[in-house]
Amino acid sequence: MAMTVDLPALERRDAIAAPTPAAGVRLARYARPALGLLLPLALAIGWEAVVDVGWSNGRLVPPPSRVFSTIAELARSGELARHILATLSRVAAGFAFGVIAGTVLGAVCGYWVLARRLLDPTIQALRAIPSIAWVPLFILWLGIFETSKVALIAVGVFFPVYLGVMGAILAVDRKIVEVGRIFRLSGPAMIRRILLPAVLPAYVVALRVGLGLGWMFVVAAEFMGASEGLGYLLIDGQQLGKPAQIVAAIVIFAILGKTTDWLIELASAPLLRWQDAFARHDGAG
Repeated sequence: MAMTVDLPALERRDAIAAPTPAAGVRLARYARPALGLLLPLALAIGWEAVVDVGWSNGRLVPPPSRVFSTIAELARSGELARHILATLSRVAAGFAFGVIAGTVLGAVCGYWVLARRLLDPTIQALRAIPSIAWVPLFILWLGIFETSKVALIAVGVFFPVYLGVMGAILAVDRKIVEVGRIFRLSGPAMIRRILLPAVLPAYVVALRVGLGLGWMFVVAAEFMGASEGLGYLLIDGQQLGKPAQIVAAIVIFAILGKTTDWLIELASAPLLRWQDAFARHDGAG
C-alpha cells in the first residue's frame, strides 16, 4: 500500500523537476544562434591574446580591441551611419531590380520551352563575363554616380535568381504536374497551386545566394568613384594606411550581410512550414 501511495507523488515531483519538451525546444532555439558565435569569438579572443603577449605587434592585422575602438570612433563622428546607409540603399535598390528581372526571366524560360531556347544561351554567355568587366561599360553608359553602382549590383543578383527559378521549375516532378492536369487546372491555377509551392524552397535559396553576391558586387560598385559607403572606407583605409579601418569595414560588411540573410530566412520560414525536411527535424531535436 505504501508503494501505491508514494509512486504518484514521485512521478509528480519528477515531472516538475524535468523540463518539458516545449521548454527544451525553446532553449535550443535560443542556443543555436549563440553556438554560431563561438568560432568568431574564439578567433577574436585568441588574436587579442597573441597581440597582448607580444607574439605580434598587430600593425597589419589589428586586434579586435583596436578594430572596435575604430568602429566606436566612426560611430561617434556620425560617419559610420552615413556610410552604412549609403551601402544599404545601394544593395537594396540593386537587389530589388535584380530579383525582379531574374524572377521574371527565370519563370518565363522555365515555363516556356521556346523562350528558354531563345534567351537562355545568351544569358548563360553573359553570366560568364567577370563582374569587373562590367565596370567600365556601366561608367561609360550610366556615368560614375548611383545609377551605374545600382546596375552593377543588380547584375550580380540577377544571375543566381534567374538560374534558381528556371532550374526549380524544370525540376518540378512531372507526376505532380500530371495530377494538376487530371484535375483540369487552368494555367494560372497550375502556377499558383502546383508550380509555386514546388519552386519556393529553391527560390529562397536563390534569393540568399543573390543577396550574398549583391554584397560582393557593392564593393566593386563603390570602388567606382564613391565618396561614401563601406567600400569607400576600404579604399580610404588602404590609401591612408589604416588597417584597423579596413578590418572594421570588413566586420561591418559581415554583420550586415548575415543580418540581411537572416531576415530573408525569417521572412520565408512561414511559407515553408509545409516542408517535411530532414533539416527541420534535425534542428528541432
